[in-house]
Amino acid sequence: MLVKIFSGAVNGIEATTITLEVNILTGAKFIIVGLPDNAVKESQQRIDSALREIGTRIPGKRVIINMAPADVKKEGSAYDLPLAIGILAANEQLTCENLEHCIILGELSLDGSLVPVKGVLPITINARFAGFKQIIVPLENANEAAVVEGIEVFGFSHIRDVIAFLNKTRNFPPCSFNPSSQLQENFSFYDFKDVKGQENVKRALEIAAAGAHNLLMIGSPGSGKTMLARRLSGILPPMNTEESLETTKIHSVAGQLSRNCSLITHRPFRSPHHTISDIALIGGGAIPHPGEISLATNGVLFLDELPEFKRSVLEVLRQPLEDRKITISRARYSVDYPANFMLIASMNPCPCGYYNHPTKECTCNGSAVQRYLSKISGPLLDRIDMHIEVVPVELDKITGIQESTPSAVIRQRVITARQRQTKRFRDYPGIHCNAQMNPTLLKQFCPLDSQCMQLLKMAMQKFGFSARAYDRIIKLSRTIADLENSDRILPPHLAEAIQYRSLDRETWGN
Repeated sequence: MLVKIFSGAVNGIEATTITLEVNILTGAKFIIVGLPDNAVKESQQRIDSALREIGTRIPGKRVIINMAPADVKKEGSAYDLPLAIGILAANEQLTCENLEHCIILGELSLDGSLVPVKGVLPITINARFAGFKQIIVPLENANEAAVVEGIEVFGFSHIRDVIAFLNKTRNFPPCSFNPSSQLQENFSFYDFKDVKGQENVKRALEIAAAGAHNLLMIGSPGSGKTMLARRLSGILPPMNTEESLETTKIHSVAGQLSRNCSLITHRPFRSPHHTISDIALIGGGAIPHPGEISLATNGVLFLDELPEFKRSVLEVLRQPLEDRKITISRARYSVDYPANFMLIASMNPCPCGYYNHPTKECTCNGSAVQRYLSKISGPLLDRIDMHIEVVPVELDKITGIQESTPSAVIRQRVITARQRQTKRFRDYPGIHCNAQMNPTLLKQFCPLDSQCMQLLKMAMQKFGFSARAYDRIIKLSRTIADLENSDRILPPHLAEAIQYRSLDRETWGN
């Protein structure tokens, strides 16, 4: 008997419906065709063991399984459950009434229990758009799938329950979205009110958060660079539904979603170690997976001790910083992953770390300083909107009892500025903040009067800024104007934006 079972495959963060055609004929052979990988081919052993645990087995006949479309590579163990259900249905041990309206996913253990799988959220979204009414997943993936409205989600812990559900011998209620299962993060330990001094750096971080600008902090050891960067997440605006779904899909595909977690509602903060490889950073591998830049989408990628990263690792950041996506190409296919992140980086000014320190003497000669700073290439530095020096805090400020502005207050100012940007770009899909503006939008929303143009020309000539830096200064000044609730870019806004390029290549070490 020929039956059709439906499942899903993930390409990037988008999903495709997979049709499993199972037929049982006379003979004695188990055949899977349709570009399966080794994990899919090994499913026969897991299925056979699981079925024996419930008192049945793979029929001793010729079992032919076709996985269509044949040009899409089928990877992983998520096809165990649909294949097992297909074999039972083809052997007339299972009713086929509901199968044509149902997507089935799940890995089988040898005792028949269901193991959670990756990529459930994008497959569920695709199933809803494809018109399927139900999806069957492992119980631990049920909350993740239940985020999607318009499709019934059923979570099971054992294949025995799936068979009972399909045969209608037992009633199982559909899973509902549980808001308490959202991934929550506690930022109460990282509040700007605990930071003594560093008002200029806090101002720079507020501007960066308001416009999603990239930021580089340079300062001596112990000046507070890492401490300040970790507090950035506490002032970022909340994610909208679209951003939450996109972020959750990426983490689901990467297998980074916590068990029983349904939706990521806080912006991610990724801080990889400087020994990371370029593939781990941008994604890829023999079987492409999202890298750190994709996992940081809609959030922050923090690179501490930037010059300690390998040069090849840093240089691969150039294209994602411009295009806000990464394309991983292979001989037969290519995969696109989002890379819409804020880059926050920190570094010492020299090998010993005390160049330009107010009290400690630097032991490095001029050439050593230049060699250290040259580890950050000019093109990469050009793509970072803001450069800020972090000066050690004086002792009287550290011991003072006066608290700084709390993160909640700063966050409200950031949210207000972002709301202005959302209103500004409401007719431009995919554009949410000032940092994402292209040259056309820059010309439309950031006109400069004659006074501002004269100021910018003087800065360009004095500091030797590139054309890319020119655009980024204007974007930055637009964000500063938004924080001041100004409809126009004024000379003070532009002057402040220019000073955040003070660490550009031509002024370093001089």
